[in-house]
Formats: sequence, C-alpha cells, structure tokens
Amino acid sequence: MLLGDHMQRTGQSLFRWRSYVLLAFVPFIALTLFNGEAIELRFGEGFGDLYESFCIALVVLGEAIRILTVGFVPAGTSGRNTKAQIAEALNTTGAYSLVRNPLYLGNCMMYVGVVAYTQNVTLTLVFALVLMLYYERIIAAEEGFLAQKYGAAYRDWAAEVPAFIPRVTGWQRPALPFCLRTVIKREHASIFGGFLALWLVDAGLNALSPEPEGMGMAEFYILGLAMVAELTVLMIKKRTPILRVAGR
Repeated sequence: MLLGDHMQRTGQSLFRWRSYVLLAFVPFIALTLFNGEAIELRFGEGFGDLYESFCIALVVLGEAIRILTVGFVPAGTSGRNTKAQIAEALNTTGAYSLVRNPLYLGNCMMYVGVVAYTQNVTLTLVFALVLMLYYERIIAAEEGFLAQKYGAAYRDWAAEVPAFIPRVTGWQRPALPFCLRTVIKREHASIFGGFLALWLVDAGLNALSPEPEGMGMAEFYILGLAMVAELTVLMIKKRTPILRVAGR
C-alpha cells in the first residue's frame, strides 16, 4: 500500500476521535502536576506569570480562530460529525481563504496551550509531535474525500491556500454574514472545554505540587458561573429554537 493511501486509511479511522486526542494525555498531564510549576520555580514568579499568560492566550486565540470560522459557514460544513465525512459545500472564503484547515489549527493551538500550561516542556513537545502526526493523517483523509467529491475546484483552491500555516494575504469575504447564534450553538462546548481544561490544570498545580497553595474562592465562583452558562446554553439548545438559524 502506498504511504499516502495508508495515511488516508489511518486518518479515516482517527476521524471520529479527533475531538478527544487531549484525553489520551490526561494521565501524563496528571503526573506532571506533582512537579509543580517548574518554569516559575526556575525563572521566577514574574516569568512564570508571563508564561501562563502566553498559554492562556494560545487557547483563546485557537478558540477565536474556530469562532471566526464557524460564524460564517453554511449548514452541512465544518461540523462535529464523527461517523463520516460530510461536506455539502466547499468552503473557500473567510478563514478558509487563508488556511485550508482553520478548525484543526484552532484545535491544535488550544490543545498545546493547555498542555503547555502544565509547565512541563518535555510533555508539551511530545504532545505537539503526536498532535502533528495525528492531524496529518486526518487531514490526508479529508483531502482525499474532498478531492474526489469536488475535483478540480478543490485542487485549484488547495494549490493556492496553505494546509495548516495561514497566509497573511488573500482574505475573501464570506458569502454569509457572521452569526453569533450559530457560534453559540456550535462552539459552546469548545469554549467551556478550553476553560475547564485550564482550570483543572491550574487546580492540579495548586493542589498537587510539592508546595501546594490551594485555590481561592474566586476561582470556584468563576467555575460555577461557567458551568451555569454552559448548562443554560445546553437547555436553550435542546428545548427552544432560539439558536436555530435557517441555512446554518
């Protein structure tokens, strides 16, 4: 079997699990928390705070890319489907005019930001390498599917737009306007998940490190508010048509 064919078949198998790759590293993340805030201990509190801010910014930027993508796309594209590839239209505008896989780029930034927040450089580098190989195969499978379905239209677009590192020019305005309701409907889990992952890592560092500091009540209040917000969106999404938008 050709290497490209093998990558596509592997990618098809991994496709349904693409949103859960971070969970496989949870045991390793938990173990690193016992070492405490290694970067802060070595370089000082000021540098440690700057490093943590960078990790949080990486997660926020990753989610911002996802929001910029999802807010413009039509229904039947850029979904969370796990059973099979679905692409009722070929997205080539908006974020897709700068990079072919903006959602995966956003995912990777968020995942790496969370793991880097542990302040364990070795774990972060290993995770980034695994993530690269993981998504490389998923992207190969998706590109094979799209090339077969859309033919020359897809190949012409792919020849101009980078697969993963965005270009800085060439933005094309999306046909549909930005829709906040679509973002809330489709991204609430990602937003809450990113926040919760950072919160849990921070709580673990404070509770399991050699010199535990504990969590302040403010942190628990913020977590409670985030949980209430997520449950509220879930209730609205399930029981009302508020977040339903025609064509989205």
